[in-house]
Amino acid sequence: MSSVGDLAINLLASVIAGTAVWLFQRARLRRRDERRRRFFGLSDRAECVIVTPRHASSPSPHSVNQLDVAAIVELATVARECGADVALKVQGHSVLFDSGFDSATEFCVGGPDANTRMGAHLATFVPGVSMAPYDEVGDVLTLRAGDEEFHRRPGEAEFVLLAKIDTGRRGRPLFLLCGQTAITNRAAARYLTANYRALAARHGIDGRFCLMLEVVRPSAYGDRVVRERGDFTSVAFTAPSPARS
Repeated sequence: MSSVGDLAINLLASVIAGTAVWLFQRARLRRRDERRRRFFGLSDRAECVIVTPRHASSPSPHSVNQLDVAAIVELATVARECGADVALKVQGHSVLFDSGFDSATEFCVGGPDANTRMGAHLATFVPGVSMAPYDEVGDVLTLRAGDEEFHRRPGEAEFVLLAKIDTGRRGRPLFLLCGQTAITNRAAARYLTANYRALAARHGIDGRFCLMLEVVRPSAYGDRVVRERGDFTSVAFTAPSPARS
């Protein structure tokens, strides 16, 4: 009988231990998911808007580069995993949307030439950074942050600005993925979704940030090799001082 009793006690102890581990893991995953929802501003059934750029080389205003589509899928997947309702908006298709600013969490993708809403966001919320128009600089597509400039070297080094902005909309942040090319937009989307925990630890779960990322040798590695070239949070949200004459 004692051996049967010992077996029962051991089984009960195993069940209790297993249940405790399961409950701990479940609570840990729940906390992780809650932190992710809070970081992205994507609570259950929340509204999420992804603003897509036009294809830079297509004559059709309805065309979107396939790499930008891949970036959109990356962002939409996270939003759906957080339980949010996702709406896609192609820049320029809705006058009401383009001129408005609602209460949804927003991911805005693409440079100002392909997405005029991005240009408005840069000027309004991150005046310390800018992107030179294609007509002025051509394929180098210079990004400026503070006193530094980042010139595109096609196939060798291409850059993208990644920013999270608190617009005062009660936990509904604005994310900017302002890349020199479609492949850099996708790289920024992958970087954001893969590194959100590190970004939250560094800048705070509700904190804002502005980073410059370099996509290294995209002709060889695609969007897989990404380096942070600078944290411009301290200068991005302040308008530069006017130059003295």
